[in-house]
Amino acid sequence: MTEIKASLVKELREKTGAGMMECKKALSEVGGDLEAAIDFLRKKGMSVAEKKAGRVASQGLVGVAVAGTQGAIVELNSETDFVAKNADFQSFLGQVTEIALAQKGDIEAIKAADMNGKTVADTLTELIARIGENMTLRRAGYVSVTNGVVVPYIHTATAPNMGKIGVLVALESTADTTALMEIGKKIAMHIAAANPRFLTIADVDADTTAHEKGIYEEQAKASGKPAAIIEKMVEGRLRKFYEEVVVMEQAFIMDPDKKVKDVLAEAAKEAGADIKLAAFVRFGLGEGVEKKEEDFAAEVAKQIGG
Repeated sequence: MTEIKASLVKELREKTGAGMMECKKALSEVGGDLEAAIDFLRKKGMSVAEKKAGRVASQGLVGVAVAGTQGAIVELNSETDFVAKNADFQSFLGQVTEIALAQKGDIEAIKAADMNGKTVADTLTELIARIGENMTLRRAGYVSVTNGVVVPYIHTATAPNMGKIGVLVALESTADTTALMEIGKKIAMHIAAANPRFLTIADVDADTTAHEKGIYEEQAKASGKPAAIIEKMVEGRLRKFYEEVVVMEQAFIMDPDKKVKDVLAEAAKEAGADIKLAAFVRFGLGEGVEKKEEDFAAEVAKQIGG
């Protein structure tokens, strides 16, 4: 039998919100596979905090920069929020976002690019030495259009074009720029709040769809209903999933009676030209970065007898 470490039980509990004994049992059932254990708990209806899996863990800032019909976004992490407020930290991020435009969001190319006679990577190393806290140029993104606009948005800006949530929205259209900027900002604000994962249903990869469908089938079978009813239940839950993760299918934050695709269609009608949401990027500070471990694994071990 696979030995289940207390630290693994703790991690599963943090990701799902399930009780410690349920987490230990789930891990035992799947041979210690964390992701499989998460699915196991979901199928049993025990995962009460699925969205905690990607919660913010690190400090720092997200920066955006736009030039014409292109935009870039960068996440720069620090150990503390105090350092993120440092003028040198913010100046460095501002320069890096401009470089990210030229490098089209390629993180390795950004690190190797010139910044005042030195590479970005070397400049960051010097900044770390000067401030005395570790920092990481974690990721970058880039969007562009042939005709139209790229609209940047920072939710609760800490400094100009910098904050904890950054969004870029690319609208392809020949409509008036002012009108496009207006609808683009509304869509960007929606994306900041709703945190979609995909642009359209067609963009949802087959593996993700199959994964979710499998979970919904297990949930539906537990109801004991006939196969035809189970099929409809699964279809309904899959449709609900798309409405949660696909931006065009989401209920618009500012008018929940309409979907984002409806709002764009209305804007296009008013503008007298097609408006296509060509791409978007949303960075939430620290998404997917593990928190510093708090050393209470021993306490967990006592409670579960592991």
